[in-house]
Amino acid sequence: MVPPEQDFELDAAGLRLDGTELKISVEVLASKLEGALPAATKVTRRRKSPLSKDQRVREIEVRFGACSFSLRVADGGVEAWRGREVGGISIKREQLDPQAWVSALARELHSEAQRSEQARSALASLLG
Repeated sequence: MVPPEQDFELDAAGLRLDGTELKISVEVLASKLEGALPAATKVTRRRKSPLSKDQRVREIEVRFGACSFSLRVADGGVEAWRGREVGGISIKREQLDPQAWVSALARELHSEAQRSEQARSALASLLG
């Protein structure tokens, strides 16, 4: 049996791809995170062009207490960071490759799920 953390990693594995598939996988990931963790997730979108109604994910931010995860679509690729804050001040920010970001997010979600019923439900929603 595959551990739930790996299920989530496999679900977001498309973040390694380029071009159109990358954009689609980021859109799907953003939608899943917004649905499963609405209070912890902020998704920033922008229009494809000034006259277009079609919007694309520009950035995903997920916060669990002092830990934050940011993923930004830039120049046809993805940049990802994990940060720690104390008293509202950023004390650490490290850039991660997209797969490491997803893995770290999954681990943090599992830790939160052990402390919170809402996080358990969110984890079940992401994996289901």
